[in-house]
Amino acid sequence: MKEFIQTLKNIWSLKELRDKILFTLGIILVYRFASFISLPAINLAEVGDLLEHYKNQGGNKQGAGLLGLLSSFTGGAFSHASVMALGIMPYISASIIVQLMGMAIPYLQKLQKDGESGRNTLNQITRWLTIGVCLVQAPSYLTSITQLFLPYAQFQSAYFVDPNSIMFWLPSIVILVAGSVFAMWLGEKITDKGIGNGISILIMVGILSRLPEAFVQEIAVQNGKGGLGSIMILIEVIFWMLVVLLAVVLSVAVRKIPIQYVSRAQARGGVNKNLMQGARQWIPLKVNAAGVMPIIFAQALMFVPGLLTKFDESNTFLAGFKNVFSWQYNVLFALLIIIFSFFYTAITIPVNQMADDLKRNGGLVPKVRPGKETADYLDDILSKITLPGAIFLSIFAVLPAIVHGSLVQTDAFALFFGGTSLLIMVGVVLDTVQQINTYLLNHHYDGLMQSKLSRSTGY
Repeated sequence: MKEFIQTLKNIWSLKELRDKILFTLGIILVYRFASFISLPAINLAEVGDLLEHYKNQGGNKQGAGLLGLLSSFTGGAFSHASVMALGIMPYISASIIVQLMGMAIPYLQKLQKDGESGRNTLNQITRWLTIGVCLVQAPSYLTSITQLFLPYAQFQSAYFVDPNSIMFWLPSIVILVAGSVFAMWLGEKITDKGIGNGISILIMVGILSRLPEAFVQEIAVQNGKGGLGSIMILIEVIFWMLVVLLAVVLSVAVRKIPIQYVSRAQARGGVNKNLMQGARQWIPLKVNAAGVMPIIFAQALMFVPGLLTKFDESNTFLAGFKNVFSWQYNVLFALLIIIFSFFYTAITIPVNQMADDLKRNGGLVPKVRPGKETADYLDDILSKITLPGAIFLSIFAVLPAIVHGSLVQTDAFALFFGGTSLLIMVGVVLDTVQQINTYLLNHHYDGLMQSKLSRSTGY
């Protein structure tokens, strides 16, 4: 404990690091304040939280569950009809689109290899594409409000302006687009002048802001009629901490591939002798190289099975896909995650390029020939470690459904026991600690995490 307190003192004593942290906290405060400013055309005083209102009006569990997950990414702005309702997610969608298009468009591939200037151009393309995504998502969001959450025929008092008029749609779309662009700008400012990872930090803050409310609701249910009391709350907290620990392990787990670098002078003097004299390094291949992207892709497709119920509403098997906590929904969800894990890893880890770079720089994997054999070897290792990583990722994704009802009673708190929310929080915290450790170590201070795990993985 003394070492931790001393580390905090070291952080505060470094003016540059202190200013970056205070700047980041200030930006977060602005972001959270803006998330509570509702659209000027909507009177939320009539209904309060849109999701709660939707549930009270008989909204189905699939809609409530999926919309609740989206609301958690925006820190509740989605369910408050806020000017920041779209949050940072359009920027994330645009980044994914640019990344995937980079696999097929030569111009984007060239930009990826052009260093700093290429990255700046890609960032500018992503920003403009973000506006395009917002122009698609903003009308969809307003449609969901006017038809799903607050039908005008039933809740006329919830609108200051007729939602069927241009005076409602045009200003609201402009404000929603401006709010998303403002969130993108805040995230980039944290990256430039704060402690880094600005976009990810804003997503994490949005998710964490829902945790206290969800935990209080769980306490109320467990201590209420039919609940199991405080002892169950303690069990839930211990189990949640264990899940977080396993999520950390999944995020930092790597397979190290030994690499031998030989200088040209050493190579001329004899291969076998001088291989032992070269600098020895590693290629760390992450067990979960795809991160949370397979979950995001899978969730985007899970809307489709629910639509099948419109063709046969009496089919109980198809009806299960409308419930995010049903076995039908989660079995398909887990299978899609495993498939997307292999797909995303294959398109984002360029083993051929890695092998070419090693060969060009005089590096090789012991007992493996440079070039194609090295690429095949790396691809084989990556395939073997991706399978257990994908299985564990799918388990984390469906864990909320497993604990819901058997351990956790409320939907909101169950979502924190796995899935995208938990993995994003763990990943961002680890990256932020990495950034702070870098500043501390550069000034000859001990970092926040000095365990064997942190030293071996870089965290």
